[in-house]
Amino acid sequence: MARKAKRDLTMEEQLARGPLDLPFLMLVVLLLGIGLVMLFSASYYTAFRDSTKPVLNNPYYYIQHQAAYAAAGLGGMYIVSKINYQRFRWMAPLLLAVSIILLALCYTPLGVEINGVNRWLNVFLVAGPTFQPSEIAKVAVVLFFAARLCKRDTEKQRRFTKRTTTGRVLNKLEQIGFLELVPYGAVMLLVLVLVVFEPHMSGTILILLGGASVVLVSGISLKWFFGAGAFGGLGLWIIATQTPYLTRKLELWRDPWGADSQGGGYQFRQGIYSIASGGLLGRGLGESGQKYGFVPEPENDMIFTIVVEELGLVGAFLILFLFSLLILRGYWLALHARDKFGMLTIVGIITLLAAQVFLNIGVITGLIPNTGISLPFFSYGGTALMIQLGEMGMVLSISRQIPAPRKD
Repeated sequence: MARKAKRDLTMEEQLARGPLDLPFLMLVVLLLGIGLVMLFSASYYTAFRDSTKPVLNNPYYYIQHQAAYAAAGLGGMYIVSKINYQRFRWMAPLLLAVSIILLALCYTPLGVEINGVNRWLNVFLVAGPTFQPSEIAKVAVVLFFAARLCKRDTEKQRRFTKRTTTGRVLNKLEQIGFLELVPYGAVMLLVLVLVVFEPHMSGTILILLGGASVVLVSGISLKWFFGAGAFGGLGLWIIATQTPYLTRKLELWRDPWGADSQGGGYQFRQGIYSIASGGLLGRGLGESGQKYGFVPEPENDMIFTIVVEELGLVGAFLILFLFSLLILRGYWLALHARDKFGMLTIVGIITLLAAQVFLNIGVITGLIPNTGISLPFFSYGGTALMIQLGEMGMVLSISRQIPAPRKD
């Protein structure tokens, strides 16, 4: 029997099978590889001295788990990159709803409290690895905003009856663009309320920046954008100054050197010592002295201090240069995306990445208060790493459909 002829590919399938953007992919893999090497160097001693479960003095504990998550994340990134990104449109409301439910679960007995903070859930809602639902909320807000705002140019203004005062007021609000912002403001407010009272200031800032970047690029009037930004900034200031947990962080930021040597300023001071001892060329890979019980949790938020100590100013600059190339390449892909949804999605995801890198470096250098934010591809955290690689997969999926340059 003759072999059945292959069916012709649909236009959607042909578009989704375009080539990946190799520069972006190579930068992601390169940063991930460097991050794994530096994580092993920074975490070896910490794991060796940790006799608690599940580490049990295994010096390879952190790198083994992170490498496994990295392998799974790369596989997930590849799978996501093969999906036609247009499908992310209908997935956006579902993902947002799931993220809101997960954030709400943090306030129930299912939530995991660490150091008095309720940011975590167990992966399967039972004992085991934990994750922060805010990681999902960040990309969910970006996708939801992008899916709705990409259609704003084709939507007609709503008309209300002019016979009533209410109708006339609504027409005026529609005319000046206020009503258009209401659904986005409501979604943002709901998510932020759930995140800010965990408390999780870094997650709050990232969600605000991710959503704001999509709104700004979509063409919303700047007066509303800056007005909302001022209102959001005022809200963050009030929360930070009226919440004991955040007020303490502000006090330590203002005077980390005057605090008790074993108090909250200890981590920052040891990080500065680590950076200062690195010099221009560093002490050598694996030769950090501060990771031997001086810098608290060097495998997490403070990992870049170990990077600077071992690789020096030159090595740290090269890593930041790679991050800059990745961010610039991402924005280049956004400019060349096939449609507005793809462009807005990339802008939101890359802005999240850029903000996370800036905030992490800002914290360890004392530029901004401690927000407890990790460094992408470097800091230990399996589920966070997988989500980051999934986001990179979305960017690669959009890059597949960038129109090829015309040949004259």
